[in-house]
Amino acid sequence: MRGIRGATVASENTEEAILSATKELLQEMVKANGIHARDIAAVIFTATPDLDATFPAEAGRALGWVTVPLLCAQELDVPDALPRCIRVLMLVNTTKSQEEIVHVYLRGAEVLRPDLNA
Repeated sequence: MRGIRGATVASENTEEAILSATKELLQEMVKANGIHARDIAAVIFTATPDLDATFPAEAGRALGWVTVPLLCAQELDVPDALPRCIRVLMLVNTTKSQEEIVHVYLRGAEVLRPDLNA
């Protein structure tokens, strides 16, 4: 089992913006790593306190992940943190090595891990 990290930024605190950003992120994480829904063991989502219009996990359900365990939590309220940020930890069953895993940061969240986006 491996963990795939990702993050994105919602344009505003609305259901549409949160789900759009999260769905795009999940699709890119799956695509970049050649993952099928049956390979996903669980997904943990966090959102900064300024995002409360909906659960980011709903984007996973919209992708048809009805049997995948999904969990949402609130990110720590750290001063000067990236606003409107949604973070994802996707746990997948895979034979890939840690070095082969592609972590995905979109919509300005690249600043969280510049070492992965060089």
